[in-house]
Amino acid sequence: MSATTVHGETAATQRRRAVVASTIGTTIEWYDFFLYGTAAALIFPHLFFPDSSKLSGTLLSFSTLFIGFAARPIGAAIFGHFGDRVGRKATLVATLLLMGAATFLIGVLPTASTIGVAAPIILTLLRLAQGIGVGGEWGGSVLMSMEWGSPKRRGLMASWPQLGVPIGLLLSTAMIKLMSGVMSDDAFASWGWRVPFLVSFVLVLVGLYVRLRVVESPQFAEVKKSDAVVRQPLLQVFKEHPMEIFTSAFVRLSEQAPFYLFITFVLTYGTEHLELQKGQLLNYTLVAAALGLVSVPFFGHLSDLFGRRLIYGLGIVCTALYAFPYFGLLDTKSSGLVLLAIVLSLIFHDMQYGPQAALIAESFGTNLRYSGAGVGYQLASVIAGGPAPLIAAAILAKTHSSTGISWYIVGCCVLAMAALLLMPRTQLDREAKTETETETENRRAGESVGASAELP
Repeated sequence: MSATTVHGETAATQRRRAVVASTIGTTIEWYDFFLYGTAAALIFPHLFFPDSSKLSGTLLSFSTLFIGFAARPIGAAIFGHFGDRVGRKATLVATLLLMGAATFLIGVLPTASTIGVAAPIILTLLRLAQGIGVGGEWGGSVLMSMEWGSPKRRGLMASWPQLGVPIGLLLSTAMIKLMSGVMSDDAFASWGWRVPFLVSFVLVLVGLYVRLRVVESPQFAEVKKSDAVVRQPLLQVFKEHPMEIFTSAFVRLSEQAPFYLFITFVLTYGTEHLELQKGQLLNYTLVAAALGLVSVPFFGHLSDLFGRRLIYGLGIVCTALYAFPYFGLLDTKSSGLVLLAIVLSLIFHDMQYGPQAALIAESFGTNLRYSGAGVGYQLASVIAGGPAPLIAAAILAKTHSSTGISWYIVGCCVLAMAALLLMPRTQLDREAKTETETETENRRAGESVGASAELP
């Protein structure tokens, strides 16, 4: 690979293509994942758990949601292994196919009224496949974009695939709102809810077309060229970087746990506890997700200027301070204040999500990065995102108050801040330090030679 061309194309062209392919792919993955979350809050309790009470149906529906989160570290481990051995590109094609197939099958799955108890069982298995797919997706898409970018702009480059979250949330929420708005409640519950899941098939075809045209990341290509591929990357990364993996997981507590309360649990809390209109809450979520298209790369860019830890730490503090005002604004039931609550919640989330990809990925060397970053990132799904709606629903059912949920958010932020402070110096920091020391030694050696040459 020359400095200016890759496979006959300029490096700049390939860089743009890598960013677009990563972002489109993550958008499709998160569209599928969020679509399930929205459906789990609004319609799945009635369709797949009809014999349960209102609370039990909600908890059972959120339990299937949690299954997807629990599967994400498994997906990260499986696809991380192949991503560090075979390459980023081939692995990303596989994750996209798996996720798309699972989502399409959910769209054609008969409900409990047709096939009885088999319906929720099959639904759970398909959610498991979704979790494995999205678990393997994140690491590869972030690395494909970051490893094609300039070392001085890794925060911004790694934040572009993160846009898949607000875009996926935007698309999934818009599709649910569209289908529920153009037909009666009975028609939506009967067949209308299936359409957004079936649309995923078309999106997957678009994503495959784009991804198949991307060239492997130059950093991984260099690893293969230098014969530095690790035979068992998952075992090796746990052996060499256990602290990096676990701090990567816990640092996400302040970002991921509140996020799934802000976009999923809020629908249950707003419609059932506050008796707000479903369409109203979906509209506000659309506005907040649209702002994320700007805020995610903006905070990623700020992390290049001021440092990952500073921007991320500010996001943790803001989320903790907002835990009680958030529910206070919701409880007013005032349209403007509810909108403000939802918008601010996702801005504080984006303060962490923008720099997060680079913060975690930079903790690992290129030959272990897919496994290390992927597993560290996805382990948070088991301790944060997955249980969050379940914990919040249980607290609300027992106390009939949001106070305990706010304290839960604060607790997540405290643990995340501790993880951020304990997170070891990143791999790229160490490499940069070594390069700087080498440059300094070379400069001093040159000055010494020059001084000697000037002596009579």
